[in-house]
Amino acid sequence: MFLAMRGFITGISGFVGGFLAEHLLNTGDAVLGCSPDGTWEQGCPESLRGRVELVGWDLAIPDGLGEEARQRIEQFKPEVLYHLAALSIPEKCGNPAPSALASTINVGGTRQVLELAATLPWRPRVLMISSSHVYAPVTSDAPRVDENAPLGPTRGYGKTKLAAEAEVRRAVKYNQVDAVVARAFQHTGPRQNPEMMLPQWARQFAAGGTEPVEVYTRDAWIDVTDVRDVVRAYRLLMEYGERGEVYNVGSGMGRSSGQLLDILRRLADPDRPVVELRPGFKQDPIADTTRLVDCTGWRAEIPVEQTVADTLAYWRRPGD
Repeated sequence: MFLAMRGFITGISGFVGGFLAEHLLNTGDAVLGCSPDGTWEQGCPESLRGRVELVGWDLAIPDGLGEEARQRIEQFKPEVLYHLAALSIPEKCGNPAPSALASTINVGGTRQVLELAATLPWRPRVLMISSSHVYAPVTSDAPRVDENAPLGPTRGYGKTKLAAEAEVRRAVKYNQVDAVVARAFQHTGPRQNPEMMLPQWARQFAAGGTEPVEVYTRDAWIDVTDVRDVVRAYRLLMEYGERGEVYNVGSGMGRSSGQLLDILRRLADPDRPVVELRPGFKQDPIADTTRLVDCTGWRAEIPVEQTVADTLAYWRRPGD
């Protein structure tokens, strides 16, 4: 039984933000969101456009929260702030050093959200979405990580997320902000940016033809969860998560990219050839979610077969 809350979502017009808004509305929560220009991105569900108000807040601009937007947030009186807005495309975040834009949005933007929380009279809770990319590289014989595993991001995205976590710790310690960190492992589903792995493949299959589908490698081992399960975890953490704590959010199961590809091929076109552009083994961390499960009771529920099927169906829609 959920307690209805008033939630403000940064990045609401993005992939995860849209699913989170839908979930919050379905649980009876009130929702307000922001996007850089106060408008919805193309591809956002029509059901949200008529039910959720947006304010303009461009986190790429230091001190970018205008007075009008702040007043609307104060009028809404959110009890929880879900901070999802981030630059997450690896190629745009820098390698190995963070790009200037990634630092501005992912670190500076987090600082802006925490400052908002610290200056609102009723002190809302904050959920900052971090990433499994903050962990140090793992090996295939010990891929599982809990929240105390060594940290050591190797690329710009992970480095900015780790710096954003430091902003959260400072805000909790010095500004009495009630904040929680969710380290999200890979998640996917319909409506995801086609630059990401599964939608990139699904779009190629959905387009038809006989030319080979291009994938990077079939031998990347990852922890992947349906986005609709992930947003349930975010909502539960705002109700039950402990102030200042960090929680892994993932399936807890390692799968190869080839296993996901095989599911997609069976559904779409088993005879379609596939070519690997960057063949080779890769091991990503696999989530130990004991802390999350003990705190909230959450578990991933949507089978990966459904995630793949729903993603393919999305890219097969008329007009795509």
